Amino acid sequence: MVRTGQAADVVEIGYDNPRRPRLGLEALSYAELSGRLQPGRFRPVSRLDFHQLILVTGGEGMAMVDFVAHPCQAGTVLWVRPGQLQRLPTARDGAPARLDATVLLFTPAFVPAFGASGAAGQVDALLQAPAAALWSLAPAEYAPLAGAAAEVLAEYERLPSGGELTVELLRLLLAGLLVRLARCTPAAGPGLPADSVLRRFQAELERSFAETRRAQDYADRLGWAPRTLNRACQAATGRSAKQLIEERVVLEASRLLVHTDLPVAAVGRRVGFGEPTNFGKFFLRETGRTPGEFRSTERMSWIGEPK
Repeated sequence: MVRTGQAADVVEIGYDNPRRPRLGLEALSYAELSGRLQPGRFRPVSRLDFHQLILVTGGEGMAMVDFVAHPCQAGTVLWVRPGQLQRLPTARDGAPARLDATVLLFTPAFVPAFGASGAAGQVDALLQAPAAALWSLAPAEYAPLAGAAAEVLAEYERLPSGGELTVELLRLLLAGLLVRLARCTPAAGPGLPADSVLRRFQAELERSFAETRRAQDYADRLGWAPRTLNRACQAATGRSAKQLIEERVVLEASRLLVHTDLPVAAVGRRVGFGEPTNFGKFFLRETGRTPGEFRSTERMSWIGEPK
């Protein structure tokens, strides 16, 4: 399903494989993906309900994911998660970037289950991470990943030959690619470590950030002492539970300010502030800008004329 709206709106994109409607994976080149989109639909911001993995072998472009610019060039791997706001890589003039890249689109259900502990937990942590991850790899590191992606693409093109066996092979090949990624250190967005405390906290935070900003409440809901929660957060991210909660609230408020026309007071209510004044003070403290200033300047970055 695709919904379009005014310039500030987000295009909501549900998973839809036009060639193989019942398959939870689509493999294609970046040129094919950008060729599907008419020029007027390429620059708008979109939110996907599936994973998007781009492996860049050549060319240059700039992607935007949740207010962060991600340069894409040879050796880049960019993983955008369900629910994030993104703009596909563009050239300096705002046109689709001319990338030699493989794109893998897949639903959460298509990926084989990884255990939550041990080495497999590192892969599961990547899958569950709420933030985009970017890898900038040297040729020797990138080559095995490119080879793995090429295998996925080749088997994808074989369908319907092989039937269910080919589908199962695609699951395993995708899993192998994700394991290879888990061995690499991302340049940005490290995601969640294989730590059950932090991972459960992150899941609860996604559900409840608009209800409470108290670290104590999260610790109580999860059955831990606040010290246990803070220790896990500090060890994995260098930030306290309170800081992570506030960052998530700021992210959601930022999305609403830039990509909807809701009044500032309504944005504040959506992220848990009953009083507009309190929301304004919180946002200014966290970002250094008032909500109105943030909306004005960031809209130019996302939907204004390309600089």
